[in-house]
Amino acid sequence: MVYLCSYDKTKFKPMSKDTHFIGQPVYIQLLNLVDRNKIRKISCRGGHDRYVKKLDGYTHFVAFLFAVLMRYDTLRETIIGMMAEANKLQHLGVDYLVRRSTLSDANNKRSSQFFKDVYKHLYNKYRHILSDSRLKSWEKQLYILDSTTITLFSTILKGAGRNPKHGKKKGGIKAHAVIRYDEWAPCFVDYTSAATHDIKALKGLHFPEGSFLAIDRAYIDYSELQRLTMEKVWYVTKMKKNLTYEVLDSRMLVLPEGLVEMTVNTVRFRKDDLVHTARMIEYWTAEKRHATLLTNNFELTEAEIIEIYDHRWQIELLFKQLKQNFPLKYFYGESVNAIESQIWVTLIANLLLTVVQKKVHRKWAFSNMVTAVRQMLMYYVDIFAFLEDPERTWETLNEQRCRPPGNGQLSIDFLDEI
Repeated sequence: MVYLCSYDKTKFKPMSKDTHFIGQPVYIQLLNLVDRNKIRKISCRGGHDRYVKKLDGYTHFVAFLFAVLMRYDTLRETIIGMMAEANKLQHLGVDYLVRRSTLSDANNKRSSQFFKDVYKHLYNKYRHILSDSRLKSWEKQLYILDSTTITLFSTILKGAGRNPKHGKKKGGIKAHAVIRYDEWAPCFVDYTSAATHDIKALKGLHFPEGSFLAIDRAYIDYSELQRLTMEKVWYVTKMKKNLTYEVLDSRMLVLPEGLVEMTVNTVRFRKDDLVHTARMIEYWTAEKRHATLLTNNFELTEAEIIEIYDHRWQIELLFKQLKQNFPLKYFYGESVNAIESQIWVTLIANLLLTVVQKKVHRKWAFSNMVTAVRQMLMYYVDIFAFLEDPERTWETLNEQRCRPPGNGQLSIDFLDEI
């Protein structure tokens, strides 16, 4: 008689739920950051639900945000993605499946002002979370202004640059944005054609008295710089090479070895009856590159002025973050209204994910966090718990594998001896 003993683990080890399991999908947890009733009030107050039968403003917002977070390129992909998650749509507050034609019409007809108002509401609601209190006094008053161009395949908006020798010139939309240094979300956004000069965006902007403004050389205009000076707004920008000025005062900072480290000049610009006095700082960067800054502030040190201009790079990083992580190459409509609406929803998605990043204590690269959210958008996973400890589920499974058998079933088979 031969005895064969085997331990059957499968009978006593059922598949367990994820250690981060929760009763709501990740997308619902993101929408919980948004007040549903407030969105509906914004839509009704602005008349954005007029002549609408089913696709109200909130449902449109949910479908649009879903497409942006999933990084879909077309409306067809969006509808297919929502059909695949049809059993979870009721959790989103959506009581019917949106059709592609209906969504396309809404993108073209519902004013982008609706999504702009939603973004303003969310920005004002969460700006205290975005700000950082561990900054210098002037850093808390620092604004950064710049623009970025998004290429379009159609010519509904005039593109910048010359006509190409081969092919057709593409159109483009330019987004002018203002951010505070202690925040990672724009406090002001405006859209123009790509061919519009940047200085037109500065002419309509007013900043609090005593604030600092870091701008690029494209915004240099004597009348606007003088206006900022009269409003007691301290700007810092890079000098243009072709400017004509008069030197009123000059001094040099020399290193102990005799090398000139920095030159500081007080200069005066004249244009017709306009006279503008500024401070010009010439210095050499760490990469041994020559740079010249222009400012109307005579109180801060030269090192602080240089630091202010270096902070201007933060808005470039924000533009890079938006273009790399969200669908801004293909648009869900060919009208100006649809394009602007998609950019506003992209800014909303960026704002909500930035709030999530701020609430989580673990340090995450924004692109890695966006990838994790996109992969689990309709999973029943506590996104905050996962981001705090993403390895917990895997560690728990490893502990269960290494645990010695306790309540397993020992089976004995009797085989006749040959």
